[in-house]
Amino acid sequence: MFRLIAITLSIFLTVTVSLCNMPATWAVGISNGHLTDCPASPNCVVSQGADDKHAIEPIPYHLDRNKAREILLKVLTVVPRTEVIEQTDNYIHATSQIPIFGFIDDVEFYFPPNEPVIHLRSASRLGDWDLGVNRRRVEQIRLALHDLNI
Repeated sequence: MFRLIAITLSIFLTVTVSLCNMPATWAVGISNGHLTDCPASPNCVVSQGADDKHAIEPIPYHLDRNKAREILLKVLTVVPRTEVIEQTDNYIHATSQIPIFGFIDDVEFYFPPNEPVIHLRSASRLGDWDLGVNRRRVEQIRLALHDLNI
């Protein structure tokens, strides 16, 4: 009986982790100068056009845009289990893997033209509630950038 439960649990976890690691290209990117809106679930924050539940402030900077982008990329290298997936001159898409079950979150940064701010979005690919992980992650990145005086 124990063996049957262990096998069933293993299959469930394998399927769950596989679903969490599926690409979320449909949920990321910039459209008309805006990051993708958050879904209704509370596991997402965004700094553009969000309701109170999902809103987070953009990150202001006073350096040259390219220098601010370079510093952000360096900060992302020390964020645990985070990997930059895509980068252009005005956009960075990274993923962060949550320990234990391996869930993947998408973290995005947008540098709009003629505005010295970094808009951001962090969202879980799967599930409903993230225990505030996405908000805490971008706030930690904000603090690191502040400490580096961008």
